[in-house]
Amino acid sequence: MINIKITIQDILSDEEDEIVFKVRNLDDRMLKLIAMVKAEHENLVCSDGDSICMVPPGTVFYFESVDNKTFVYCESSVYEIKMKLYELERRFEQTDFIRISKSVIVNINRIQKLFPSFNGRFEALLSNDERLIISRQYLPDLKKKLGIGV
Repeated sequence: MINIKITIQDILSDEEDEIVFKVRNLDDRMLKLIAMVKAEHENLVCSDGDSICMVPPGTVFYFESVDNKTFVYCESSVYEIKMKLYELERRFEQTDFIRISKSVIVNINRIQKLFPSFNGRFEALLSNDERLIISRQYLPDLKKKLGIGV
């Protein structure tokens, strides 16, 4: 078992928030934690028609690529983002986002239920009642990320 010391300090209102990692061994668990913290605190620059929006990654339900455009789906809003799906996949690879088909990356924290569909596929019911198809080839990685047997 690894002991981790956590120290939280209150700071003045004019000071910048800061997270410092002191590690003896920078292993995969620490890298994942660092990536999660970093990804969660860097807003996505999206467009909403004529305006530019800053979208916190934690509010994203999924990303979808349609006709060479990438869209960000939140609970009740849809935005366009200039990043390609593979760039988003790379940016969020150590977080709770995972690709479930050629055109979709989902936030696993937004999945409410998984159930079998047709031809070995599964379907994900999200907490906003949207449904997404999970392709067979991406199912093992999703199960692994969720900690369920393949």
